Amino acid sequence: MKKLILLFAFSTLNQSLFAQTDELKLDPVTVTSSFYETKASKTGRNITVITAKDIAQLPVRTPDELLRFLPGIDVQSRGALGAQSDISMRGGTFQQVLVILDGLRLNDPNTGHFSGYIPVILDEIEKIEILKGASSGVFGSDAVGGVIYITTKTFSQKKQSETNGIIQLAAGQLGLFSSSGYFSSSKNNQQFQLSALRNSADGPQQRGITGFMKENAFSMAWSKKKGYWETSFRTAYNDRSFAAQNFYTSFSSDTAVERVKVFWNQLNAHYQKNKNQIMIYAGFKNTEDNYRFSSISSANSSFSNLFQLNALFLRNQSNNTKYTLGGQYIGRNIRSNDRGRHSVHQMALYGVWQESFNSHFSSNTSLRIEYASNGGWVFVPQINLSYQINQIQLRASAGYAYRNADFTELFNNYNRTGIRSGSIGNPNLQAEKSFNYELGLDWIANTNSKFSFSVFNRNSRDLIDWSLTSYADMPRKENLVVGGNYLLAKNQSSVLVNGVEFDYLLDKKISSTQSIKFKSGLIWINTDSKGGPLSFYLSSAPKFLANFATTFSTKLVDFNLTGLYKSRNAQTANPILLPINSDYFVMNAKINFRFNSMKHIIFIQADNLFNSTINDFIGAPLPGRWLQVGARLVFN
Repeated sequence: MKKLILLFAFSTLNQSLFAQTDELKLDPVTVTSSFYETKASKTGRNITVITAKDIAQLPVRTPDELLRFLPGIDVQSRGALGAQSDISMRGGTFQQVLVILDGLRLNDPNTGHFSGYIPVILDEIEKIEILKGASSGVFGSDAVGGVIYITTKTFSQKKQSETNGIIQLAAGQLGLFSSSGYFSSSKNNQQFQLSALRNSADGPQQRGITGFMKENAFSMAWSKKKGYWETSFRTAYNDRSFAAQNFYTSFSSDTAVERVKVFWNQLNAHYQKNKNQIMIYAGFKNTEDNYRFSSISSANSSFSNLFQLNALFLRNQSNNTKYTLGGQYIGRNIRSNDRGRHSVHQMALYGVWQESFNSHFSSNTSLRIEYASNGGWVFVPQINLSYQINQIQLRASAGYAYRNADFTELFNNYNRTGIRSGSIGNPNLQAEKSFNYELGLDWIANTNSKFSFSVFNRNSRDLIDWSLTSYADMPRKENLVVGGNYLLAKNQSSVLVNGVEFDYLLDKKISSTQSIKFKSGLIWINTDSKGGPLSFYLSSAPKFLANFATTFSTKLVDFNLTGLYKSRNAQTANPILLPINSDYFVMNAKINFRFNSMKHIIFIQADNLFNSTINDFIGAPLPGRWLQVGARLVFN
């Protein structure tokens, strides 16, 4: 903890030690509040933006690894190389964060465990916007704790104007070999992009197997602008196999392996003329999941599909008034030897009204009406207010949020017989609902540093989580074994989450050859369940979380650090499995050496620099210190 405090103090001191030469943006443009490009200060929300240049310098290989070190995000990881990562924000469960790629939701209909399977490589990403707090009024189900909005280069309004390519290679301990390639070309108002990735590692030794991870990914995207229309298309594929020992159980007999394949297709159309815009987003996602508990057990095999269509009309009425009207359809289905065959349909209408009443005061008001075949009607209003006083921005937000159960929560182990233990789905689950509010202020201390402070409250009813339940209390016993103990998906009666959040951003050019960037966050969370002890995933949420990502650049060398400190409830298991400690600190480091007119990079990287014992889940430890070397070659 002392190391972390020293790092925060060092970064804060930098703003007073060095002279400012260039004004850097601390009020980035975002689309998460209304689909309109709007300055973050006008949204009434706490929003963090990280750009492609920042991402390229940090010691991360995949999008979920990157998210782990960004302010306010809790990524609970299993396995090496981000084999599986649960993303949560503000003390919520991992299903309460919505991940969006170029306007379409990525959250898998089968399980929230797959939300971190983002079907693009890091070099494709133009920027990531992190919106903290409830946003169901605009985005619908799952946007409870926050929204992670990813915009790629081909789909962004800011187009590249040249042909370029990037090749990155890395190798290291635990049998690591990582390679990726990216190519982009623009000509005659058209842009074409192609990328591929391969990650593999043997991982640390486990009981009977190694903690291996193998990932192959491919993506192709194309966009064309003609007249008032711009059309963009992407097809992507991600295939990962990994050791899943104790990912979902605490049994010593667990030697599980898992393979997940994701096939993603997306088509966007954007029309803009004068004050009007029309946006159409259409997507199809197919996920195949094969999980085998041990070498002698039969595999759980599931095929799930996600269809979505989102159409919006945007009207820029004046410099002060903007409207967004939208309609959305989401279709989900699954075919599984474990969960059976099921379909769910959702339809929604929503609108957003942005108003700047004067140069100081602005508002964003949204309203969504949605029907789901497994949850009925929901009515979701939200209002966000922002008021600027010199360098201080005051903000307030209040509104409702909701989440529909996924197929795992509804039907896990529902189609199998002789179940002795484990997680059992509940088809009678109701949609969870919450009322959320927050108050905050942002202070731009000077042209290169920004402080953000927020207090928030989320009062949930019917929150969905897993609770230990005896055989006698199970609502359905046909396929269970007498005397067993199970984790049953339940609607928790009432859960109250309160928190305090502090972010600090520094983006400073020290001289013509030196600069520093620092993004950091601190969050304190208190969770109270009126129905008794905290349920399974709620009890895993941190009580305190601090994370940061920083880069210090000179003419030829970049020094990069990412780190986090987490304090949570301690959990124990049987003596064979590793218990969860009440807290841990981890830091990754990377040094980039630039050459050939600074286009190319050779780097040295160390994950878990202090060789800490880390595990986010019982029995699923993460690797210790992990040394790697590599090269990044840029061609244009």
